[in-house]
Amino acid sequence: MQQKPDADDYLALFGRYKADFGDVYMDPEDERFRLLFDQICRILTQPSPFNLALPEQFRTTAFRYLEGDPHTVAHMTTIENRHFMLSDLFDYVHLVNTMGGRWDQRGR
Repeated sequence: MQQKPDADDYLALFGRYKADFGDVYMDPEDERFRLLFDQICRILTQPSPFNLALPEQFRTTAFRYLEGDPHTVAHMTTIENRHFMLSDLFDYVHLVNTMGGRWDQRGR
């Protein structure tokens, strides 16, 4: 199993779009957040110890969205749903990265 992506990869990707994603759900839709959502889904589906330590709901949603599951695609067509997922994932990754948790830099 590959070691990447890890928390730093997620935070670097998020950082390209916005400094703090805590309130992204209130931002208007634009193409950069749509692209970020697609990129996040793609890295969520990569096998890594960090991804396996994430809550399963993030990974399941990403897999289903990329596979074209009609229910998931319809749900994620709503801007607020995509933005909430980005916000929740950012918060989770940021907390795990700064506070520790189920995963640390050594992959434990």
